[in-house]
Amino acid sequence: MPPAAWSEYSPPCLCNPKLRCSMRTRSEVAKQKKVRRKKVSRNTKQLPKANPALKALEVLVGEWEMELSNASFLPGPSATVKGHVTFEWLENGGFLVMRQGDKPPSPPAASWLIGRDDSAETYSILYFDSRGVSRRYDMSFNAGVWKIWRESPGFWQRYEGKVSEDGNTITAHWEKSPDGKKWEHDFDMTYTRVE
Repeated sequence: MPPAAWSEYSPPCLCNPKLRCSMRTRSEVAKQKKVRRKKVSRNTKQLPKANPALKALEVLVGEWEMELSNASFLPGPSATVKGHVTFEWLENGGFLVMRQGDKPPSPPAASWLIGRDDSAETYSILYFDSRGVSRRYDMSFNAGVWKIWRESPGFWQRYEGKVSEDGNTITAHWEKSPDGKKWEHDFDMTYTRVE
C-alpha cells in the first residue's frame, strides 16, 4: 500500500493523535503497560528488603522540618528559611533518597540519592536541584555524626551534622572553600523530626 493511503486505514497514533500510524489499539497498549508493570513489580520483589551497607542510615528515614540559618545569602543575620525534608528507601532499601525544599520560600527543591559500595567505608551521593545544579558528594555516618564532603576545584564543601540521642534532631553546618585549605562558614541547618 502506498504511503499516501496509510492515513486512510491507520488509526490515530497513540503517541501523537495528530499523526496516523500502524500502532496498536488502546486495549493492546493497556495490556502492554500491564505486562510491563508486572515485570517491574516481579523484578522489585527479587531485591532484598534492605541493603545491609545502608543499615546505619535507618535513623534518618522519615519526615523532617528543616531550618536554614546564619547564612550570608539571607536578608539578615537572624533570618531563617524553613523547608520540608523526607528520607525514604528506594528500590526496597537498595538506596536512600533525601528530598528537600518542595515549597517556596524554602531552599531549592533537591534530591539526594545515597548508596554505598559494600566494600567501601564511605557512602556516595548524587545530588540534583531545581536550579539545575548536579553534584557528587562523599559521605560518612558513624556514631550519630553525619559528614558530607566534596572536593571540586574552585568550590570545596563540607558538612557535619550531629544526631541527638533520641534521634529526633540533627544540628548541622556547611562550610565552603575555594581550595580545600582556607574554610569559611556557609550556613547552619537544624532538622527536627515530624514523624
